Amino acid sequence: MSTSRTSEPPPIKDQARWFLEEVHLHEAQLKSYLRGTFPSVRDVEDVVQESYIRVWRRQLLRPLASARSFLYQVARNLAIDTLRREAVSPLDPTSATAALAVPDCKPDAAELACTSEEFEILLEAIEALPPRCREVVVLRKICGLSPQEIALKLGMSQGTVHIHGAKGVRRCEAFLRQRGVRGKVGA
Repeated sequence: MSTSRTSEPPPIKDQARWFLEEVHLHEAQLKSYLRGTFPSVRDVEDVVQESYIRVWRRQLLRPLASARSFLYQVARNLAIDTLRREAVSPLDPTSATAALAVPDCKPDAAELACTSEEFEILLEAIEALPPRCREVVVLRKICGLSPQEIALKLGMSQGTVHIHGAKGVRRCEAFLRQRGVRGKVGA
C-alpha cells in the first residue's frame, strides 16, 4: 500500500500550537539575549516580533529542524541590521519625539481576551475552507507570497490563484460575520 504526500499545509490550529510550543515559549530568553548582546538596539520588541513572523513563514514553507536555533539566528541578524540602519541614519529619532506626550494605548484585559477569541474564530474560518482555497489564503495572507509565487508553487494559473484567494477571503468574512466578528479580513 503506497501513501502519497500532499502539499497541503498542516491545519492552522496545529501551526498555532507549534508556534506556541516551539517558538513563543523562548520570548523572555530571546529578549534577554538581545538586550545583553545588543544593548544599543532601541526596540527589542520589534526585533522579536519580526523574528516571529520570519520563523512562522519559514516553517510554513519548509519545516524547521530547530525552531529555537533558527529564531535566535533570525533575531541576531535583524538586530545587526537594525544597528547598521541606525548607524547610517543621520536622524536621531529620540530628539524630535522626546517632548511629545504619547498616551499609553496598550489594550486592557477585555480587549486582549476579545482579540484572542477573534483569532480562534479566524483559525476556524481558515480551517473550514476547501483545501486548495485554504492553501492559497495561507500562502498569500500569512506567508505573504505574491500571486505569481503561489501560482508557481501550486502549479496553477495566476487567475486561479486570484479566484481561490478572493473566494477564501469572502468565505472567511462570512464565517466571521456569522459569529459576530466585524471588520475586513483583507483583499
